[in-house]
Amino acid sequence: MKQIISAVAAFMLFSCSSKKVDDQLKQEILANEYFPFVKEKALEVVKTGFNAGDGYGEVWIRDYNTFIELSAEVYPNETLKENLRVFFRLQREDGNIVDGFIPQEKAQQVEGGYEYIYTDLEPNYCGHKNTVETDHETSLVQAVYKYVTKTRDKAFLEEKIGEKTVAQKLVWSMDFLLNHRWSEEYGLIWGATTADWGDVQHSHPWGVFITDDTKDCLDIYDNAMLIISLDNLIELVPSTREKWQPIRDRIAENIMKHLWDKENQKFIPHVYLDGSPFPSDFNENEIFYHGGTAVAIEAGLLSREQVKVSLDKMIANVKASGAGSIGLTMYPPYPEGSFENKGMYPYGYQNGGDWTWFGGRMIQQLVNYGFIEEAYQQLLPMVKRVKDNNGFYEWYTVDNQPKGSGTFRGSAGVLYKAILMLEESVEENSKEDYK
Repeated sequence: MKQIISAVAAFMLFSCSSKKVDDQLKQEILANEYFPFVKEKALEVVKTGFNAGDGYGEVWIRDYNTFIELSAEVYPNETLKENLRVFFRLQREDGNIVDGFIPQEKAQQVEGGYEYIYTDLEPNYCGHKNTVETDHETSLVQAVYKYVTKTRDKAFLEEKIGEKTVAQKLVWSMDFLLNHRWSEEYGLIWGATTADWGDVQHSHPWGVFITDDTKDCLDIYDNAMLIISLDNLIELVPSTREKWQPIRDRIAENIMKHLWDKENQKFIPHVYLDGSPFPSDFNENEIFYHGGTAVAIEAGLLSREQVKVSLDKMIANVKASGAGSIGLTMYPPYPEGSFENKGMYPYGYQNGGDWTWFGGRMIQQLVNYGFIEEAYQQLLPMVKRVKDNNGFYEWYTVDNQPKGSGTFRGSAGVLYKAILMLEESVEENSKEDYK
């Protein structure tokens, strides 16, 4: 079976072949006027809690996964673990993981909306799940991996929550995806029809729950997240390698077989299991998914050359749309009326909004793959607008105006990490010059 390289292997392979960083670029990066402000602001924001941002009451696992390393800079291990424990205590009977949790007394004050999930193991919090998305289980595995890697607290994996250890619960969550979100025909996991990595489906005015109108499909984001999670799980619990490595490799092959458009050098937005919800004259494959592509690169699915082609397409899309950064969710966006949710208009929210939350992950991967100058150039508009707007906003309009929460911790987490990676790469490059 053809092996698809992991993200770690990709870094080791390609960073060695990357070109040297010239002295002028090194000095520009190390003396950048925005980096100190952004890092200090990120630490300031993350000290204030764990909910996604000031517009949210819940702690979401897909968000926590992207700022748990930043949180580790200012919180004790026990606090970080307790958040993870809540997700495990709320884990359902089939192994699935809730999307987020909220104090029970706050949930009782909310009218309508979620049907909250309660378990005997968790006396203080209740959970909810946006069922259209398939990244809750994978986000939790990645969050635990980041926690253990950052703190070296491997003992957490053996801690019992209910009748299972944390390690067993991680495996259980992956089993849920194979048992309940698996397409036998394609050998990949499925979700509802959403915009790239988003959790709002095409049908229903809200769009976060699977309904009778849901159109099941395969996408790159969910499956790339699964690849990363299986790599993480195998590293955390080596005894699981025999089971998960063949599955991981087969999924990686199937992604490139079914979701990669070789001719156009891009990922196909959706492969539908029972027909597309969109009109027959709409060519969905004209859309380039920025976020899913960034996560696929993190999963090690693309070669260095393909990473550069993808970056070039992102930069061209930013120019064509007028957006502020490569955090642009996609280009072109879905046409007006494609989603019942009124916030999903062209260039609105997840339908073409500009999200540092994912753009920052692309910067991290550019550093990983040795594109230092490109990473720096594409990072500049992201850090500049943090200073200009004095905050980490959830997303930006196509004309670079801030929207949503101004303390969006996921954006803070990915930008903080991207800056550190860039600075460390330059400093390491400098050390190599003296060897």
